[in-house]
Amino acid sequence: MDLILWRHAEAENLDDGDEDIQRPLTSRGEKQAARMAAWLDRQLPEGLRVLVSPSVRTEQTARALGRKYKLRAELLPGGSVEDLLELAQWPHSRGAVLVVGHQPMLGETAAKLLGMTASQCAIRKGSVWWLRHRKRQEEEETILLSVQSPDFL
Repeated sequence: MDLILWRHAEAENLDDGDEDIQRPLTSRGEKQAARMAAWLDRQLPEGLRVLVSPSVRTEQTARALGRKYKLRAELLPGGSVEDLLELAQWPHSRGAVLVVGHQPMLGETAAKLLGMTASQCAIRKGSVWWLRHRKRQEEEETILLSVQSPDFL
């Protein structure tokens, strides 16, 4: 199973009285999302499931990919690693799952799956971490296939 973690691209700052989930992408964020979406579109398999936090900035990021997605409240800021892994059906899902979400949940998920402490793993805005679960000689392991930043695409 592949689990692809995509942090939303750069978003506007939070103004007094505004709700965090209503923050849209900046123009730079829109460009970041488009660059990463173009790279992902060339790499992603058919039959991919896409799960997205229902915040404005994550939806805008996911829309750049041009594929169908499902909004899941469990992926909003404050959600847990366990919620994310349950939604993705890690590690037993068939095929790949792309999750578009937020820090610190995405970084904490990558850290847990890679055997690191949560504070050791921060995912930059607009970046993707691609993880794979596999069985090798009767042992299960998680490998990191790729880390991509939109700034280097």
